[in-house]
Amino acid sequence: MRAMGKSKSVGRAVLAGLCGAALAGAVLAAPATASGASPDGHGPAPGKGLSWRLKESGTDARFRGLAAVSRDTAWVAGTKGTVLRTSDGGRSWRDVSPPGGAGLELRDVEAFDGRRAVVLAIGEGEASRVLRTDDGGATWTESFRNTDAKAFYDCVTFFDRRHGLAMSDPVDGKYRILSTADGGRSWKVLPSAGMPAAQEGEAAFAASGQCLVASGPRDVWLATGGAARARVLHSADRGLTWTAADAPIPAGDPARGVFGLAFRDRTHGIAVGGDYRAGQASPRAAAVTGDGGRTWTPAGRPPPAYRSGVAWFPHSRATALAVGPTGTDVTRDGGRTWRTVDAGSFDTVDCAADRGCWASGEKGRIARLEPR
Repeated sequence: MRAMGKSKSVGRAVLAGLCGAALAGAVLAAPATASGASPDGHGPAPGKGLSWRLKESGTDARFRGLAAVSRDTAWVAGTKGTVLRTSDGGRSWRDVSPPGGAGLELRDVEAFDGRRAVVLAIGEGEASRVLRTDDGGATWTESFRNTDAKAFYDCVTFFDRRHGLAMSDPVDGKYRILSTADGGRSWKVLPSAGMPAAQEGEAAFAASGQCLVASGPRDVWLATGGAARARVLHSADRGLTWTAADAPIPAGDPARGVFGLAFRDRTHGIAVGGDYRAGQASPRAAAVTGDGGRTWTPAGRPPPAYRSGVAWFPHSRATALAVGPTGTDVTRDGGRTWRTVDAGSFDTVDCAADRGCWASGEKGRIARLEPR
C-alpha cells in the first residue's frame, strides 16, 4: 500500500515460558518486566523461560522484511536498501545490501538457506523490484522490475524453493500476481480472470512481509485493507483463481485492515491488523480460521492494539506470536485469546523449524527468542 505510518513507539520486549517436550515447546505468557537486560542462553529447553534478546545490528534501518532460516541464520531487509544476514545467532551481522540500492525500500525477504534469498523492493512504477542472491548476498541479480506505473508490489512468498508469487495492489480493478517457477530468477504476470474485483480503495499493506503467505504446495492467501471491509483472498492453485472472504478486523479507512497472516497448514490460520495510526483504537486486532480462510472468527480476547506481524510457534498446534509497535502478544489456543507479554516495538516476526524465532522493526531492532 502506498501510504504507511512512519512513527512507532519503542519498548522493552519480554516473552516467557517454554515447557513440555511433547508439545515441542509451548510459549507461555507472563507479565512484562521493565528490565532492559536478558541473560545469555544457548537454546530453548523444556521448563525454561524465554525472552526477546536484542541483537546489535549496527544500523538504524527499519526492518519490515525478515526470514528466519534457523536459530543461527536469519536475513532482514529494510529501508535504504539494507539487507543484513547472520549465521551465528545474531552475534554479528554481515551487510549484504545490493550495490547501488540505497534508494530502494525493501519490505520483504524470503530465504531458502544462508546463501539463497529473494528480496522485494516496493514503490510505484520501477521502484517495485525483485532481486535474488545465490552467494549469501555477495552478488545480487535483479530478476524483475515493474514497468507499469499503476502497479505497486507489496509482498512475495514461496511454496517451495522453485515456486513463488508476488502481489501488487489492484491494477485496473484487480490485484496483480507475479509467478516464478525457478526460485525467483524469472517472473511472469498471471492472468487476472480468476481474481475477484477489488473494493474501492482496497490495497495490501507492505508492513511486515506477511500480506501474501503460502502453506503447502499450492495454497496462498492475500490480506487486504483500506476499504469498507477487510478481506482475505485465497487461492488453492498457486494464484490462478481466488475467492474472497470478509475478515472481522477494523476497516472502513485507508489505515485499517488485515496487515499480517500466518497459516500452520492449509486450514488453520491467523490474521492480525487494525489501525496502524498511533493512538487509534483497534478493538478487533486478530481473527482466526479453521477452514482455510473461507470464514473468519474474531478473537475472543484479541491483542489490545494494532499488530502487523504474526507467526506460529514451530511444532505447536495452538501457540503463536503477534507483534506490533506497542508490543508482543502470545496465544496458546490457536488465536482465540491473546495475552500481551512485552511492550517492545517490532514490525514482523518469523520462526524457523528448529524453533528459532526472530523479530525485527524500527531503528535497527532485531531480536531472537532465547532462554532468560
